[in-house]
Amino acid sequence: MENKIYNKLNFHSHTFCIWKEVLFNEINNVKISYKSKSGSQYIFSSDGLYRISNHWGRVANCHWRLIPLDKFKNQNTIVGFANWSDFYSNNDNSKLFFIKVDFETKDVNFYHKLSTEIQEKIVLRNAKDTAKTIQTIKMVLYEKDWAKHLKYQDLEVFRKMIVNELIYSEKRFIEIKRQYL
Repeated sequence: MENKIYNKLNFHSHTFCIWKEVLFNEINNVKISYKSKSGSQYIFSSDGLYRISNHWGRVANCHWRLIPLDKFKNQNTIVGFANWSDFYSNNDNSKLFFIKVDFETKDVNFYHKLSTEIQEKIVLRNAKDTAKTIQTIKMVLYEKDWAKHLKYQDLEVFRKMIVNELIYSEKRFIEIKRQYL
């Protein structure tokens, strides 16, 4: 699957992108190129674009995630930048996404299959299955009730085993838990 080339005419139609927050002073005295109906503002450059907005995540038919400089709170106006090469084709039904977990920070995120050179065995999911799996992973990482009747010795080691199985297999959570009754 080859990635489409994105520009100011098509970046907003069925795309996945990871934006990086930048400081407002990076766009001081720069003219706004476009303002959307929802109030987001865009500045186009030859390398990519800046987006000034208070909403990120699911944006119309796009999945746009923001990597904040600090802890992001929705409804705060943030400036994000993305290179044109950071946009990838997206549709909700195709298996385009994989999940990564940082066990130290308990950070769970998803990525487009074309966004990186994949060196490990991964499972690709559609948008709905990815969201559902991420929700389950967060429950496993942060809650304890799910493990109440299961056999394990160390909860933190067990969490990691379960999460890895959720990431690297297509088994449902109930199937994975059955192995530890």
